Amino acid sequence: MENFFPYRLAVAAAGLSRQLEDVYRRDHGLSREEWRVLFLLADVTSLTSKELSVRSSLDKVQISRAARRLEKKSLIEGQESKDDRRLRDYACTEKGRAFFRTVFPQVEARANAVLSLLSPVELKALKDGLAALESATKA
Repeated sequence: MENFFPYRLAVAAAGLSRQLEDVYRRDHGLSREEWRVLFLLADVTSLTSKELSVRSSLDKVQISRAARRLEKKSLIEGQESKDDRRLRDYACTEKGRAFFRTVFPQVEARANAVLSLLSPVELKALKDGLAALESATKA
């Protein structure tokens, strides 16, 4: 089982995620779910709860809980969707955008530090393979 590709991919992704989580959780008090929601909202006008769920691979309950916590921290704001009352529209506040601009470079630096351990050939192969896998798994 340890050579089963989906398992190895999940383990590698979890390892990288733990490295990044070390920055946004320990240094800035955000959960993985909160970080994903903030990341997705930082450079868009707004997204619905459904769009956040699809883009983040988090379920509706995880999105709802993370959004509530981010709203309490005044990093995002939400309101009932005008198009579908079952959904909520979320947007970053100015405080949220400023917070993201502070934290993202630190998270990106950690990601780059991990990726710098790969040779240029390995990094290119990883990026090419990831792009191919994403393309092959699009619904």
